[in-house]
Amino acid sequence: MLAVALTLAAVPLLTACDGSRSSADASANKAGGDWTRFGYDAARHNSGPAATGITAANVGGLAHERVQLDGTVDSSPIYLRAVRVGTARHDVFIVTTSYGRTLAVDADSGAVLWRFTPADYESWAGSYRITNATPVADPTRRFVYAAAPDGRIHKLTVVNGAEVRSGSWPAAITRYPVREKIAPALNYARGLVLAATGGYIGDAPPYQGHVVAVNARSGRLVHVWNALCSGRRGLLVPRTCAESGAAIWARAGVVVDPASGNLLVATGDGGFDGRRNWGDSALMLTPSAGRLLRNWTPRDQAALEAGDVDLGSTAPALLTSRLAVQGGKDGKLRLLDLRRLGGKLGRTGGELQTVPTPGGSGLFSAPAVGRSGGVLRVFVATDSGTWCYVVRRDRLRVAWRRTEAGTSPVLAGGLLYVYDPNGGLNIYRPSTGAVVARLLAGRGHWNSPIVTDGTSDTSSRVTGTSTPWSAPPRRIGPAIAASSGSRPAATSFCIELCVATGTFAWSERSASSSITTPSADATATTSAWAPSRRARHHGSSRTSPSGPPRADVVSATGARKASFSHSTPASSSRKVASIPAASNSSAISSPPGASSTRMNGVF
Repeated sequence: MLAVALTLAAVPLLTACDGSRSSADASANKAGGDWTRFGYDAARHNSGPAATGITAANVGGLAHERVQLDGTVDSSPIYLRAVRVGTARHDVFIVTTSYGRTLAVDADSGAVLWRFTPADYESWAGSYRITNATPVADPTRRFVYAAAPDGRIHKLTVVNGAEVRSGSWPAAITRYPVREKIAPALNYARGLVLAATGGYIGDAPPYQGHVVAVNARSGRLVHVWNALCSGRRGLLVPRTCAESGAAIWARAGVVVDPASGNLLVATGDGGFDGRRNWGDSALMLTPSAGRLLRNWTPRDQAALEAGDVDLGSTAPALLTSRLAVQGGKDGKLRLLDLRRLGGKLGRTGGELQTVPTPGGSGLFSAPAVGRSGGVLRVFVATDSGTWCYVVRRDRLRVAWRRTEAGTSPVLAGGLLYVYDPNGGLNIYRPSTGAVVARLLAGRGHWNSPIVTDGTSDTSSRVTGTSTPWSAPPRRIGPAIAASSGSRPAATSFCIELCVATGTFAWSERSASSSITTPSADATATTSAWAPSRRARHHGSSRTSPSGPPRADVVSATGARKASFSHSTPASSSRKVASIPAASNSSAISSPPGASSTRMNGVF
C-alpha cells in the first residue's frame, strides 16, 4: 500500500510533521512520509523525500484512474500517512475547495472519509468569494487548519473533520471578507498557524494585505502585520486606512527561514513610502509577525504599481541561510542577500544580481530548490518554459532550458516534476533537464504535484489534473497526485486517483467562455476535453480548457489497473468512488468597484 502524491500547485514539507509513526500499519519500507503543507516544508523549498519509490525506470509505466469530488479544488492537497480516521488507520489526502469545504479522501479507495462545510457556506457559494489556500496539518497529526471565504481559519480534527470551537477558534483573520481574500497556502511554525490575505478579482477597494500569526492551540491572534498603514496593529477595518492594495497572494504565502524563524513575504501593487506603506516589496518579519525587520523594494516600484506588475505574484524563495531569490510579474529574478535585503529599512534597490525568468515571462509559481552532488540548483517555471539555474559565488547561472510551460516545480526521489497547465505532467532529470516521462493530464491553473510514500512491492499511483496514473499489475511503487483547476470555479471537478496508493489529481472544467462557479449538488457527466482558450491570468496568459465537463469515475479492473487515453477514458468494470461533482451554475462576477484591468490576487 502506498501513497505518493503530486499536487500540481503546491509546495512540500520535509518528512512527517512529528518525525514519528504511531501506526503499525505504516510499513518501515515505505519511502517518503507525510506531506503536510504546500512546499513540503515551512521554508517552501518544494523539495520532497529523497526516496519515493518512483524512479526513472518505472515512472513511465504508470496508468491512471479518476475519482469525482463535489467541489473545485484550485490548490494543492496535503497527505498524512496512517492517521486515525473514524475507527481505523488510513492514508489520507486532505483538500479544501474554492468555496471552503474541506474533505479527507482515502488514498487507497478514493472514498471521502469526512467533509467539513463552514457555517453560512450557501451565502457565498457561487459568488466571486473563493479561496486558493492549501490547508496545513498540525505537527501532532490530530488537527488540520483550513481557510474559507468567510475570512476564517478553521481547526478541524483529522479523526472525523469536526470543527474545534473552543478558545478563539475559528479564527477570523479579516474584518472585511467580502474584499479581503485568503489566497496563499497556510503555513505552520513554532506553534503558530501563518496566513496572509490579498484582494479579489479586479482589486476592488478597500483591502490591505496582511500577515496573521494565530496561536494553534487557542486560536488567538498573536500578531497582525499590515502591509499598508503598517504602524497600526491588529486587524484593520479596511476603509479606515487611506491606502488599498499590497496583496499577499503568492502561492507560497508566508515563507519561514529555518535558521532564524523569521518570516518572508512579498506584496503586490500598493503604495510605498518606506515608513508605513510597503507595496511591491519583499519583506522580512519577526517569527510571530510582530515587526518588520528588513525590506527589499525595486527602484522602479512606482512603475510596477502603476502598471499592475506585481512583485508579489511569487514569494521569496530561500536558497541558503543568506541568499534568496525574488521574482515577479515583470519577468525578472533578483538575487537577494538575506542579511541586508535592501540595506537600511525603507530604502529601494540593493539586489545582488538580476536575471530573466524563463522566457522573460511573469512568475506566478514557487521555485523548487535542491542540492545534489555539491551543486545548488533552482528550478523555475513560467508560461514560457522551465529553466534550471545553478548558484555559484553568489550568482545565478542558467544550466538548462526547456520550452514546456510549468507551475510550481517539485523535486522528489531524484526527479523533477513539473505540471504543464496546458496539459501534462513532465518529469525531468534535475541535472540535465532530460525528459524521463510525460504523463497525460488535463489543463489546469494553480496545480502542482506532491510525491511520497512508495514501496517497491506495492502498487504505485500517480494522479493528475484530468488524468490519473497507477502502476501496472506488477506494482512498481509510489504514486503522484495532482490537483488541477482551470479557473477559480468550473462545471465539474474530479480528483484523479492513482490506483494502489491513493494519490489524486483534481481538475475543473468550464463549459462557457465566462468564469463559472461550482454547484455542490449537481452531478457532472462524462465527456472528453475540448480545445483550449486563452485566459488572462494576473497580467499574463494561461491556457484554460473549455467545453463540456469531464467527470469520469473509474477504477482499474482486476489488478486495479486503469488505462485512459487523454481524450477518451477507457471503460472499467468497477467504480472506486462516486461523489457528486460540480456543475455550471452561474457566472462569477467581480466585486462592486472592481477594476477590469487590475488583477492582484485574482485567483
